[in-house]
Amino acid sequence: MRFTTYERIEESPLRVIKKNGDRVRFDRDRILSGILRACEKLPVSARDIEEAAMRVEARCQGEYDREVPSSVIGTLVMEELRSLHQVAYVRFASVYREFKDVGEFMSELETILDEDAEEAKAARDGASVDDVSVTGDGAS
Repeated sequence: MRFTTYERIEESPLRVIKKNGDRVRFDRDRILSGILRACEKLPVSARDIEEAAMRVEARCQGEYDREVPSSVIGTLVMEELRSLHQVAYVRFASVYREFKDVGEFMSELETILDEDAEEAKAARDGASVDDVSVTGDGAS
């Protein structure tokens, strides 16, 4: 009797830990669908949307070995949408963060406006926001 072994790559698919504790297979199409929905009727190219979904998937695959919390995916999608289009970001955030009232929604908008004002000031001063220290004096 003769035994033969074959080597093969063992694929361990990434799983998503949902809010309720369920674990489901990572599905890039769901990310793409959420980004598409947020960008609907906005001047965002299909290429930019596809690349954003690819970056979210790559970060999840690169930073998490077997399981990634759905909250992490949502945060990554919001980061991508923030750079694509502010309205898309607010649309997604309003659903993802489950705003309970207009006050929570306005608070998020104020955060965006404050960040935009900081970025504009930094651009006028010739530095990026990343170059500005926590104290705001521009020293690193």
